[in-house]
Amino acid sequence: MNTDDPEYLPGTSCLLNQGEIILSPPPTQSVNDPLNWSTPRKYWHALLVCFIAGLTAGTSNDAGSAQFGENEELSISYSAMNTGAGVLFLGIGYGTFFLSPAAWLWGRRCSYLFCILVGLLGAIWMARVQTTSDSIWNQLFVGISESCAEANVQLSLSDLFFEHQRGTFLGVYVLATSVGTYLGPLIAGFVADSNLGWRWIGWLAVIISGTTIVVLYFTLEETMFDRSAYQVGGMAVSPGGEAAEPDLELKGLQEKRPGLSDTVTALAEATDEKPKTYWQRIALITPAANLEGFGFKQYCVRLMHTMRVFSFPAVIYSGVQWGAQDAWLTFYLTVEDDDWSDAPWYYGDVGVGLMNLPCLMGAVLGCIYGGYFSDVFVIWMAKRNGGIREAEHRLWFLFPLAIISPLGMLLFGIGTGQGWSWPGPYIGLGLIGFGWGCTGDLSMAYLMDAYPEMVLEGMVGVAVINNSIACILTFTASMWLDDQGVQNTFIVIAALDCFFVLTTIPMMYWGKKCRQWTKARYLDFASVFSGTHGKRLRKDIRTILKCSWWRVYIQSLPT
Repeated sequence: MNTDDPEYLPGTSCLLNQGEIILSPPPTQSVNDPLNWSTPRKYWHALLVCFIAGLTAGTSNDAGSAQFGENEELSISYSAMNTGAGVLFLGIGYGTFFLSPAAWLWGRRCSYLFCILVGLLGAIWMARVQTTSDSIWNQLFVGISESCAEANVQLSLSDLFFEHQRGTFLGVYVLATSVGTYLGPLIAGFVADSNLGWRWIGWLAVIISGTTIVVLYFTLEETMFDRSAYQVGGMAVSPGGEAAEPDLELKGLQEKRPGLSDTVTALAEATDEKPKTYWQRIALITPAANLEGFGFKQYCVRLMHTMRVFSFPAVIYSGVQWGAQDAWLTFYLTVEDDDWSDAPWYYGDVGVGLMNLPCLMGAVLGCIYGGYFSDVFVIWMAKRNGGIREAEHRLWFLFPLAIISPLGMLLFGIGTGQGWSWPGPYIGLGLIGFGWGCTGDLSMAYLMDAYPEMVLEGMVGVAVINNSIACILTFTASMWLDDQGVQNTFIVIAALDCFFVLTTIPMMYWGKKCRQWTKARYLDFASVFSGTHGKRLRKDIRTILKCSWWRVYIQSLPT
């Protein structure tokens, strides 16, 4: 990638050469490059990180199944448990933010192990709840445990797979999250209704989390790899996956898009590098190549630097799309718990939990649609566009959701308000699950397509926006439903859902201009930790902290 070329534009790349896919990022010839790992080794790692996504999503959504037991046994109010749900979202969003620099400085593994350990502690606290404050604050720990799944999983998957596979692996990630989100309450409902009792929801999470820590410690390999230390070569593969000889001149494409051939014309470097030993691959901490000392100063610098992602329109767009899906989740899960347990349905914990099955089935179909088929569509669009892929190509797949997901909201909301049974509300839940399964997938894949060197930080921005929206609406959902009723509330949020999806229209129209507008900022962002640029930034921060106005401000604060 020649970023100095005036023709370079993030999110616009050469995907095809004479009908063959060009691998991006180009793999090095290092045996330790995760892109060069064997297929079983890649898939095992992907399975582990996606299991983390599913496990943390499940434990983050199982507290609702313990609400009746906590209220009956400990007199903890439902409003207090609703506050706990808000604290959960804060833990997820801002835990993701504060955890993000660790993956670049000390490796991916330590973040996963830390978060699962925190989740285990939260599960113990949940199982031993005695007071209202216990009920609320154990959810902070549970939320922090899910923070590793909000950005780190996407980063790990991008370490292993190529850009043209992005929709597929993000679809698998969203599918894992969906399985946890919908099956977690279902399993917890069975546990709460069994002879074990509601406290065993927490103890079951403790057992699974403890086992997961052991498996991760001994089998989850580190995928952090200093790609900039190697020369790489462009390699083309046919759409069927077979390697082909790369045409490094790309004369036809040069005529259409000058400068784009530079993304694949670097020379491959032969290397006699030895494979890492098993214990090196599973080291608890893998220091970054540019780590200075323990890296605490770099941690602070990168944390402050991450806040700049909120100036990128694609981050805002993706965060709102995914945040809306989390917000609607709060509404229909609340209605299932509050309304379907009364007349005319009288569902118990198990019956309410089983209502998540149509959501899950819809989510599976949505992940296939927004994952694999969106990758196929992007390749097809690149063929029509002279081999050039634009990030906005993927957004075409979002337009059907402006009808599908709101229709699901209307069927479920009106059906609940009118006392319908099978099949209307259940079909509605299936359509809602379909929207959940592909809206986040497509919007996150778009962000990663647009700014490929900003995967972790971009996902951090999405997580903060997403969970902030969910937190606000968690606190207001019950009041809104009580004030307007289920039917009218769902009519409104169906309209809002349609509106949010249709913001894809301006993003498709102005998306490329936004990428041109943010090009310099993106390049500055991507290079800020290399060479003298990173040192200059740290020096600038130290200068700010020494300014007299800063000291005056600190002294003015009340003691």
